[in-house]
Order: sequence, then C-alpha cells, then structure tokens
Amino acid sequence: MEKNILLTLEYDGSLFHGWQEQEGQITVQGRLEEALSSVCLKPIKVFGTSRTDAGVHALAQCCNFKENIDIPTDRIAHAVNNMLSGGRYGAGSKLSAIRVLSAEEKPAGFHARFDCKGKKYIYRLCDEGASVFERNYCYFVDEKLDVQAMNEACKYIVGTHDFAAFQSSGASPRRTTVRTISSAKVSRIHRDNGDSSEVQIEICGDGFLYNMVRIVTGTLVEIGIGKRSSSDMKSIVSSLDRKQAGHTAPPCGLYLAEIYFEDLFGQE
Repeated sequence: MEKNILLTLEYDGSLFHGWQEQEGQITVQGRLEEALSSVCLKPIKVFGTSRTDAGVHALAQCCNFKENIDIPTDRIAHAVNNMLSGGRYGAGSKLSAIRVLSAEEKPAGFHARFDCKGKKYIYRLCDEGASVFERNYCYFVDEKLDVQAMNEACKYIVGTHDFAAFQSSGASPRRTTVRTISSAKVSRIHRDNGDSSEVQIEICGDGFLYNMVRIVTGTLVEIGIGKRSSSDMKSIVSSLDRKQAGHTAPPCGLYLAEIYFEDLFGQE
C-alpha cells in the first residue's frame, strides 16, 4: 500500500548548493533522496516546501514523498539519519549536516509545498563581534544595531502589501507580488551568561518572494545603524521599486524556522 510520508528536517546550509537538486551540485534534496532511496530500496523523489538558497539553513524544513515501502514510518528517521551519517544501518560515525527530525503519514492528497499555509524565518545578526566559527551562521555587522528603530520599521511591513520592492531584480516573474506578513519583530538575544548578545529578526508570512527576507533584513540593518529612518520603510514598501530598498543580506544568517500547514499560522 502506498504511503504519503511527511518528513521534517534540519540542515546546515553552508555545506550545500541550496535545497533543490541540481546536476553536478551537492544539494540537500539530492543527499536526502540518496539516503531515502538506499533505506527504502527503491528510487525516492521528495517534494520540499521551500527551495532554500545556497548557504541558507533550516531548523524545520518539510518535504513529502509517496511510495509503497515496507519500512515502518516510525523507523524512517532513524534509518535515514544513520545512512546520512555514513553508518549505513548501524551506528553513524558522525553527525550528518542533514538530520531528519520526524516522519509521519499524511492523507494521500497532501503535498508539502501546495498545502503550506505559511512560513517563519529567523535571521541572526552579530553586532558585538563574531567568532570565526560563527562565520557561516550569522551576518557580522560592524556597528551596534538600534533594535527599537528596527522594530518600529517592522510595523510597516506587517499586513497585506505588494512587496515588489523586496524582490531580487532578475527573479522569475510571479503571478503576484502581494504577500501577507502576520508578524515581524526584532529582538536582542543574550548569550554566554549575558556576556554577549546577538540580534534576531523573526518574520512570519503566508509566502515570500525571491530573497525577500534577506532584502528586508538588509533594509532593517541600514535602519539599525542609522543610515535610514524607521519611517523610510513605509515609503520603500509603497515605491514597489527594488532600488529603494536596502542591500540583500548574505544567506549565512538566514534560517527557515517553521512551516505552517494550518490556517491560523503565526497567531500567538
């Protein structure tokens, strides 16, 4: 009997050329399909919720596949993780850059991409110095960020707007550039027993344009260092002009944090 399996996984995007399988490139989808195919003893094709770019990380990416398989659903995550870590069906010798967090059966008509109702992204900014070991996991900003000003600017992107100003030029044409952002906030997170901190941007929405979160982040950084005022965000949104928005923040600080399959996503 064919099963429709939803996988939730995390990965270190710094080691991959993005999510989507590409010939001649190491991708998350490609490595995951290799491991699944070995575990299930037949070719497996997965359908991801989000096609993250090279260098972007995931705390909870989702994908599904349909196939007649013998392995019990509750054993899939363990078996695939062992395969990814090089342990085959025994104990892995090391932790892989991809880890399956869970596997669950879904109705036959479920699709990880088309049934997605929303996503949450987190962007990490280090403005108090960064270790060399953080270089692939946060955006180092060489000036102290004004979190209050950045939060004031976030108010102008919450709601339903045309976000054409925050789409990378040259991106594939979309049917519409209107999106709904349900929440956007900026927080200073203390770490190392309070001796240091970092800034995190959290954005929830029903969908995002190509590089939209990274362009919003770049704009917020320019506001945070005083290059722009908080109120500039309102005119940038209204302009529908990519040239009016800030720079595109690098992929290293971006994390796909959560996928919502329910209509009430992001309501806290």
